[in-house]
Amino acid sequence: MRVAVVGTGYVGLVAGACFAESGNDVVCVDSNDAKIRLLRRGKIPIYEPGLEELVRRNRTEGRLTFTSTLPKAVRDAAVIFIAVGTPQGEDGSADLKYVLDVARDIGRAMNGYKVIVDKSTVPVGTSEKVREVIRRETTHPFSVVSNPEFLKQGAAIDDFMRPDRVVIGVEDERAEALMLELYEPFTRTGAPIMTMDCASAELSKYAANAMLATRISFMNEVANVCELVGADVDHVRRAIGADKRIGTSFLFPGVGFGGSCFPKDVQAMKRFAADKSYEFKILNAVDEVNRFQKTKLVTSMRKHFGSLKGKTIAVWGLAFKPRTDDMREAPSIPLIEALLSAGASVQVFDPEAARVARGIFGSKITYAASSYDAVKGADALAIVTEWNEFRRPDFARIRALMRSPVIFDGRNLFAPAHMKQNGFTYYSIGRS
Repeated sequence: MRVAVVGTGYVGLVAGACFAESGNDVVCVDSNDAKIRLLRRGKIPIYEPGLEELVRRNRTEGRLTFTSTLPKAVRDAAVIFIAVGTPQGEDGSADLKYVLDVARDIGRAMNGYKVIVDKSTVPVGTSEKVREVIRRETTHPFSVVSNPEFLKQGAAIDDFMRPDRVVIGVEDERAEALMLELYEPFTRTGAPIMTMDCASAELSKYAANAMLATRISFMNEVANVCELVGADVDHVRRAIGADKRIGTSFLFPGVGFGGSCFPKDVQAMKRFAADKSYEFKILNAVDEVNRFQKTKLVTSMRKHFGSLKGKTIAVWGLAFKPRTDDMREAPSIPLIEALLSAGASVQVFDPEAARVARGIFGSKITYAASSYDAVKGADALAIVTEWNEFRRPDFARIRALMRSPVIFDGRNLFAPAHMKQNGFTYYSIGRS
């Protein structure tokens, strides 16, 4: 099948590469000429394990191409995915400007029946808005489909190639048949393709992310109570996770959630509920807890040191999660900002996100070449992202490099008893 994907950001690039991998002829379109030139040279502008190899292989075999010329891509394709950004507006709502601009351009370029697919995360009612925009630009027949993505950064290729489910919001049988054909190679292991109305499909993505965000904030609240009553959140987590009605996923306490999805989608769901005069009380609490949790390590540092002025704090982990360089809404940002405001010096290390961090903090902080370089002369170490390489460090080496052996662990990587044996003052989340 001939497929066009408009937008070469995280979702668009992963989708385009994976559709090409299953044998389709895919053209990825982006208005950013510099990005297209980069992709044509085999350079990937984001870090995602396995993506560069997938793009390179399918470019070599001629199934994946890149262009900044939208009209030709539209004319040649049977299915066109819209995968552009939907940035958060000042009121928390999703800004649909780029989605509707692309829809308008698609309508002007059409030369026959097309299936236009909303792949971007969009609020309920977007499919109808896209339909109206295209209808004003063309007399050709077309269908609009909602097909939300459920990709985890750091595991996006596997999530796309072996999905838990594929959700398709569709209003007619012709478009449904094309979408089922396109996704059939990815669901041979039995994952369901769920067809439904567009509004339900659009809401499914927001509801899924809001539920996961709720679990995270709930466990962070449980962890905070554990600290007050002398309980251990690891024991509590395992006990409730053994309940089959609850399960073990997303029960790990920490310093809050970040990234491009959870914070934005929680805000957007609150906003479009408010537009219907409904206050989403649970999500208000989820958001409030998350903001509080991102400052928790700094609060602990103030209690330990009193003043942070003149202190040197090492930070391990900048990305909002491991296996990505994405720092959007990352807990490391408010943490570092608070440390700088308190007069502390900050030395950071992240295996992938240092380049992104330079764009945020510039020369305000020091960028270390390794995790051990980051702790040299530090009064304390803050662990913010749970990269695997942080899990088994040389504690004797760390203690020798630091000015004082104090660790504030925002991801509960280590056992408190083990840290005491190694001579550290150790603070974690929800544990004594």
